[in-house]
Amino acid sequence: MIRVEWKRWSWIGASVIAVTVLLTGFVAWRASRALSLSRQELRSDRELAFTLRPLSPAQNTGFEIVRSPEVFEQLAYFQGHLYIAGPAGLSEYEPAGNLLRRFPVGEYLPGSPLVAISVGRLADATQQELILATADQGVLAFDGQRFRQIYPADAGARELTAILACPDGHLLVGTKKRGVLVYDGKTIQELHPTLDKLYVQTLAGSDMDLWVGTLDQGVKHWRAGMTESFSVEQGLPDQQVQAIGLQGDKAYVGTAAGIAEFDRGRFSRVLAKDVLVTALYVQGEQLWVGSEDQGVLQLTLTGRPGRPALQRSDESDLGEVRQIQGIEDGVIVLTRGHVFSMNTNGLGRRETLKPEPAVLSDRDVSALARDQSGQLWVGYFDRGLDILPDGALQTVHVEDEHVFCINRILPEKSSHTVEVATANGLVRFGESGRPQQVLGIADGLIAQHVTDVVAYRDGLAIATPAGITFIDSEGARSIYSFHGLANNHVYALGVSDDDLMVGTLGGLSEVKSGLVKTNYRAGDSGLKQNWVTAVVRVGDEWMVGTYGSGVMELDGAGKFHGYQTATAPVEINPNAMLVTPDHVFAGTLGQGLYIYDRLKQRWTIARDGLPSPNVTALAQSGGYIYAGTDNGLARIEESRIRQ
Repeated sequence: MIRVEWKRWSWIGASVIAVTVLLTGFVAWRASRALSLSRQELRSDRELAFTLRPLSPAQNTGFEIVRSPEVFEQLAYFQGHLYIAGPAGLSEYEPAGNLLRRFPVGEYLPGSPLVAISVGRLADATQQELILATADQGVLAFDGQRFRQIYPADAGARELTAILACPDGHLLVGTKKRGVLVYDGKTIQELHPTLDKLYVQTLAGSDMDLWVGTLDQGVKHWRAGMTESFSVEQGLPDQQVQAIGLQGDKAYVGTAAGIAEFDRGRFSRVLAKDVLVTALYVQGEQLWVGSEDQGVLQLTLTGRPGRPALQRSDESDLGEVRQIQGIEDGVIVLTRGHVFSMNTNGLGRRETLKPEPAVLSDRDVSALARDQSGQLWVGYFDRGLDILPDGALQTVHVEDEHVFCINRILPEKSSHTVEVATANGLVRFGESGRPQQVLGIADGLIAQHVTDVVAYRDGLAIATPAGITFIDSEGARSIYSFHGLANNHVYALGVSDDDLMVGTLGGLSEVKSGLVKTNYRAGDSGLKQNWVTAVVRVGDEWMVGTYGSGVMELDGAGKFHGYQTATAPVEINPNAMLVTPDHVFAGTLGQGLYIYDRLKQRWTIARDGLPSPNVTALAQSGGYIYAGTDNGLARIEESRIRQ
């Protein structure tokens, strides 16, 4: 009886133990699965979707690039050749400086300036590559023959500022908004939450020990999973970090007001106080310093304690120094327009290469027009304007305190003069191509800043951020919101006989004989966006460009109509619309050139072939359509567009 009872309790005990083990295992499995899912969710939250694709040159776009000044951004040696990256694209040179190949943006490369260059073997590559950062199109990798593109889906992850190829195959990427990202060959994710949401200027070190220079938050030192921040309170000369140089346990952080030296991660001292540093390179006991306006300087880091003397070479005419890199007997210095080599003692320099001559004076085009003699006028955002003669004559550049920021260029047929709307008045040019008169507030304008100008009735209608000024034989008079305009801030004017259409920040106003007749606003009309940036007459209708809803049509009955392609979440740039007998063109902010075929009544979009998808100005001249962008000027034969 006792044995039976013992067996029964033994069986019950074994069952309890088995159930306990099962429950414990189940709980452990559930906990492990929950932890795994949590890790996956955390990882997926940090990972960014991207596309990895081969890059092929654009085929038969029809666009030709009008040569702008070549701006050098960074250089690197790769496969025995010198490569230089910049807004215009990538150029390959022999060591002696002879040009071998050119890869222009918009043709071989995406229409986006190149901002950084590095050399390394990424985790998903079988060999070293030249790695390029673009302003808004992600990362490019070049093996010497073919390009491939790492293209994040998130726009903020495509706006790059710096790259750093690490020995383990990881690529660190600095961005304008997303801080520091890392590409490991399979994923793109933030390197660490403490390095998120930064405007990164420069990177130095590795993914194990990283220095991050920012635009306005000083320098960050990331090491062993932790981040230390250094700003002016901790000894940094300025919050804006431009360059970082490393050697051993020391880091040299170049700012807009001098250099901070760090020893084993701790602030040590300030060097080159008040120098606006743009580049750094440590070579032995010498610290080479590139500046914005003082050329190249040298610091000897050894010797007696304290602040080392700054050796100034007579190189102040170099302009802004972008990069300094070591070579066998000295350094190579990259400026915005030249490449020099300098001896170790810093005395003397030899020009290695310089850009080819350019047709234009700048890259940031803001206005275009063709005058009566066939000359093309090119206005710039902050560099005055160029006049390109219709022939083999040299380009004429005009720039002064008034002819500076150009918003609109209006050739007048009757007087053979050219009116130029600028941020500092309306400048009238005579037949000689030189400024004759400047109109401002003292001459009757309602504001000094002129955004647009058109011929209206027997005079001019001049748009400003404070309203419209009419100048004719009777003098000057102005209207603004008090007189019925939809908004004081006027961006664009369109004219047809006595009708003047006024695009403002607060809607579209129809003016007749100088008086406001009708206002169109979003909400009480078919207009989808109040911010009107361009207005042109097309047949019996108006085409209205908006900042946010693309292009709309206003018919003779005062009704708005949308277009299948062009009425979309797109920003039309101020006054970037052009009408020809066959087409209507609209320049957009970052979405390329919109083209309307008037015969087929259909819109198409052109992006390939343009130096930038930000099309800011348009003109017709000699059978060509000229498209100005923030990264240069392109032209295309209009007859090729329909083909």
